[in-house]
Amino acid sequence: MNTTKAPRKTKKTTEILADFKLACLSREASLLGRKEVFMGKAKFGIFGDGKELAQIAMAKSFKNGDFRSGYYRDQTFMFAINQLTLQEYFAQLYAHTDVEADPSSAGRLMNGHFSTRLLDEEGNWKNLTEEKHSSADISPTAGQMPRLLGLAYASKLYRQNAGLKELKQFSINGNEVAFGTIGNASTSEGMFYEAVNAAGVLQVPMLISIWDDEYGISVPKEYHTTKGNISAVLEGFRRDEHHAGFEIYRVNGWDYRALIDTYQEASELSRKNHVPTMVHVQQMTQPQGHSTSGSHERYKSPERLQWETEHDCIKMFRSWIIEEGIAESDELDELASLAKKEAKEAKDAAWQAFNKSIEEEHNAALQCLANAINEFREIRGLEEIRDTLDKTVNPIRLDSYKAIKKGLRLLSKKSGESRAVMITWLKRAENKNYDRFNSYLYSQSSESALEVDEIPASYSEQSQMVDGREVLQACFNAALQRDPRVLAFGEDVGKIGDVNQAFAGLQEKYGESRVTDTGIRECTIIGQGIGAALRGLRPIAEIQYLDYLLYAIQILSDDLATLQYRTKGGQKAPLIIRTRGHRLEGVWHSGSPMGMILNSIRGIYVLVPRNMTQAAGFYNTMLKSDDAAIIIECLNGYRLKEKTPDNISEFTVPLGKVETLREGKDVTIVTYGSMCRVVMDAADQLNEMGISCEIIDTQTLLPFDLNHDILKSVKKTSRVVFADEDVPGGASAFMMQKVLEEQGAYQYLDSKPITITGKEHRPAYASDGDYFSKPNPEEIFDKVYALMSEANPDKYPDIY
Repeated sequence: MNTTKAPRKTKKTTEILADFKLACLSREASLLGRKEVFMGKAKFGIFGDGKELAQIAMAKSFKNGDFRSGYYRDQTFMFAINQLTLQEYFAQLYAHTDVEADPSSAGRLMNGHFSTRLLDEEGNWKNLTEEKHSSADISPTAGQMPRLLGLAYASKLYRQNAGLKELKQFSINGNEVAFGTIGNASTSEGMFYEAVNAAGVLQVPMLISIWDDEYGISVPKEYHTTKGNISAVLEGFRRDEHHAGFEIYRVNGWDYRALIDTYQEASELSRKNHVPTMVHVQQMTQPQGHSTSGSHERYKSPERLQWETEHDCIKMFRSWIIEEGIAESDELDELASLAKKEAKEAKDAAWQAFNKSIEEEHNAALQCLANAINEFREIRGLEEIRDTLDKTVNPIRLDSYKAIKKGLRLLSKKSGESRAVMITWLKRAENKNYDRFNSYLYSQSSESALEVDEIPASYSEQSQMVDGREVLQACFNAALQRDPRVLAFGEDVGKIGDVNQAFAGLQEKYGESRVTDTGIRECTIIGQGIGAALRGLRPIAEIQYLDYLLYAIQILSDDLATLQYRTKGGQKAPLIIRTRGHRLEGVWHSGSPMGMILNSIRGIYVLVPRNMTQAAGFYNTMLKSDDAAIIIECLNGYRLKEKTPDNISEFTVPLGKVETLREGKDVTIVTYGSMCRVVMDAADQLNEMGISCEIIDTQTLLPFDLNHDILKSVKKTSRVVFADEDVPGGASAFMMQKVLEEQGAYQYLDSKPITITGKEHRPAYASDGDYFSKPNPEEIFDKVYALMSEANPDKYPDIY
């Protein structure tokens, strides 16, 4: 007779056993996910196996209001904080487009990319202090780090800025910790080091976990990291009695008790004292290798593979539980078996729900084709299309869509009821698929920038003529005064009020937490803004010169620009990026890389005011909206005189609305920014020769001329010129495509459309370099004159 006493169950032992089961559940999800990919039921898989125990431990220190900014191996953590179910996990693997099925991304992201919904169905903020949160993941390695800095920075602001104390919806006295996770190999990225340095300087509650399994896909740690140990490299960031810095911890990924203790200590230090902390979790494993794209047996030695088997965190956890007398082997076997069963049931339920979401349209398409076959028996090929669709294994939406289109091609010369029904099916599918796959590039809420009412600038006899920078200064002063959520930061923004003085005196007036200097670190300046905006603040992040945007373009493109899209309206970060560029001499600080910007940051509005009054109106517009925008001020316009609007704090400039600066009848010239002054000069010269130019300032490039006012101008003049400072084929080609193709202006032209651009190289130094490198009034005169001469050589004979 077995006389061994069963372990006595306590609240603590029950919790430990629940953690064991959760680790097994997550592992089974990884194993099943890989199989689903190999069976062709999913396109790609990347999983968190081997990282389970550390993530369970981290979750125990994660509280309501806290934010995660992690990467694609954190499934166990998301399970542990109850912000991801097993069925939702598999729904994302299958790309289920229902936001209820996959709340993270509505099928838009591959598996392992997690987020929580910070907004309600109308796009309004929820109470962020009542739940645990994950900012939306991106795939680019270390790309989560700049945003992590901003999430932590927000806590500092909520604690230090008295004006924010009443915003209980977003923070409770800045007690929230931003938890970041990153793989050891990805710590080689510059974004990681930049974020670590910035957090050490700012002293923000940021807890970084480094999951160290000693590889980056096939490349071992000695190729990644000096000394092969990232925490050893970062020892210089460790705080001491004389200097602020990080607190750094090291712990093994299989040591349950030590992991819990470490995270408890690190999180409390960050939470209470706003000290950034780092937990280097070593001796982790990756049982299935990097992803479904290959096998780790190709690059790991037999000895390493054996070590990983022996040090698997679940295996080690199991041994510890038995050694501690918490449970016996058979009870753990039962929990593991139950976890396996639950994971399979969740997978099957997710697969069934995914198929059901497609089934109705699929069956309707089959019926449409069957009806067409009956009505048009003489048409060959319809039955083959129907049979192919019917026999498709695991059909997806594109199968039905392609079949209906093929069928309609065969029926292009027919009319009948079944053909009409097929067209109705197609139009309905197109509308649904737009919502599934193309919606929410920008805000669709009532606070969309496109919904902000236009309030024209008003002037009186008392309106003063001042430097353009003073118009901006008045605008920023008003914004800071009316809304405590507004803040500005960037290189030289604080003490001296930026290099062009638009914030002069405002740090002294509103304090360092509102108008702040940063280091030279454009990537994390943007990340600082993204994270702060995600937490309800209204940051203006300055990139000092337009060509410095290159340092930050990846974060702008992969993170901010895609945020609303990749969460299908579940998250927003209404960040305003302030910068300046255009006319100036020299290879640097003179750039107008608009084509690069336009083609890489769709999802962020691009506003290009010609003067500081227009810029001020755009700032007012964007601060009323929940969209992100980049506002590019004219670098050579700060000292030019402008009249200050009497309603400087209220007037707005609408997005997507052009302004006609000069009416004319012979040729339409479309331009923006600093080029407006250059074109106006050329137009004066052309007018002396009897050529009347209509000059249109686009004002914004994204969006572009929503009312098609340029088309109306082209209908009148029959000729169009697109002028800007970008390289040939850059923004000028963008504008041409918008007007000629989208607006259909090509059909009203009597002369070929032309572009006037900068040279392919960057501008040479000094005034001559600017003149001969970028469009000048005489060049514009010559090209427009030549256009008119071609049409009427007698009236406009050759000059040169």
